[in-house]
Amino acid sequence: MTIELANITKRFGAFAALDGVDLTVADGELLALLGPSGSGKTTLLRIIAGLDWPDGGTVAFDGENALARGAGERQVGFVFQHYALFRHMSVFENVAFGMRVQPRAIRKDEAGIHARVKELLDLVQLDWLADRYPGQLSGGQRQRIALARALATAPRILLLDEPFGALDAKVRKELRRWLRALHQEINVTSVFVTHDQEEALEVANRVVVMDKGRIEQVGTPGEIYDEPATAFVHGFIGESIVLPVNVAEGRVWIGDQPLNIAAPNVGGPSKLYVRRHDLRVGSESVGLRGAVRHVRAFGAIQRADIAVRTGGGETVIEIDTPRDQPLRAGETVELHPRRYRIFAD
Repeated sequence: MTIELANITKRFGAFAALDGVDLTVADGELLALLGPSGSGKTTLLRIIAGLDWPDGGTVAFDGENALARGAGERQVGFVFQHYALFRHMSVFENVAFGMRVQPRAIRKDEAGIHARVKELLDLVQLDWLADRYPGQLSGGQRQRIALARALATAPRILLLDEPFGALDAKVRKELRRWLRALHQEINVTSVFVTHDQEEALEVANRVVVMDKGRIEQVGTPGEIYDEPATAFVHGFIGESIVLPVNVAEGRVWIGDQPLNIAAPNVGGPSKLYVRRHDLRVGSESVGLRGAVRHVRAFGAIQRADIAVRTGGGETVIEIDTPRDQPLRAGETVELHPRRYRIFAD
């Protein structure tokens, strides 16, 4: 099922949670809504689910107006961050719950419910826990049961709000791979919210980066990481080194020193953004140099603090270099941005 959102707005008093959001989610896609707290991603997810209503704009499922239907009529499965399992019910009954409360006309008989629950518990690889209660499960197990419950009524859309946010780092990594493999098997149009960039880039087919109620960029994980469209995306995704520069006379200047790099089609005070691993040490000068302040080793790499002269004094940056190219505190080195972006201030 496709999801089409057009000019979605939502305000809470004077705060604009969503400000003219346009987005299309393709049939069978696994899409991540990524951004900091307050960026609007959870509000957008709840509007898709029918748990919140927009102040303006349209929501369509396969071309049909979804706003004409309540949450219970949209055939949407929702997985909450904190599981929301019924503590007094067994795992089996938690998964069966949605089917038991369906209208009689579409409700399965008891044999059908049992068969569907078994199928889902097999799918999430927890059939052996059918008789347990939520309090007897680990966090990762509870999250998988919550997902099985969301799938029980065969939703056409699956929505997940920070699905792994309450779990420790090791379990989160395991469940990321599991969710990706599961989605390939069930092929349900899915949207998940996260503030964890690594999670979004690892799991999703496409990533939507949001900030202050607007979409900053939509693209594949590779496009988002390698071709950030805005300064916010570059700074939010990965680890960026940011240096103040000035673009004038067709050249890029850092302080009073011109840099031998291509100038963008902007002018005036700007910022040069470069990933730490894209800034290498070499002998050929491009005009960007700095003094090594401190060096420490991490396995096959060494991380160095380097003081770069800028118009306002010095900026200390961190770079990673191979250990077989040793750096020493006190020496001056030439720095080469292999891949970079320049955005106007």
